[in-house]
Amino acid sequence: MRRFLILPVAAALLAAAAGIGSAQGQQPKVAGDWTGTWTVQDPVKPGEEPKKAYPGLRLDCKVADPKVDKWEATFEGECGRPYKYTVKMLGRQAGDAVLFQGSADLGEKDGGVYDWIGRANEKEFVGFFTSQKHVGTFRLTRPSAGVPIGK
Repeated sequence: MRRFLILPVAAALLAAAAGIGSAQGQQPKVAGDWTGTWTVQDPVKPGEEPKKAYPGLRLDCKVADPKVDKWEATFEGECGRPYKYTVKMLGRQAGDAVLFQGSADLGEKDGGVYDWIGRANEKEFVGFFTSQKHVGTFRLTRPSAGVPIGK
């Protein structure tokens, strides 16, 4: 189902937050493992009742160390079927956080083109994503000590 394909967008958001070279001082340490949830909903047209939302779907992510102003994150989870996406993002440091944005075509099967924006610091990644058929948010934190992601 397309609603489950939104996860890759969240992945992209996290990827961007992975790290940023900056003249503003030390960059936030956002590379590494992240885990949390994402929520997706079909967009509502004016005058329509809100449609069913799919909250609290698990999302795991591994963000690679940044290369200049480019990051890469791999997201995986289960959404009625297993998924795994690697997404590239652009971002910039703003104080102790990384602000990121991006766009990716996940293919027709996975919902087409997604756009996203978000913010990450050393403890939390949050973001918003949208496509022609879906809107959603995600929230990730560092996994608990000794508990690997995906478990």
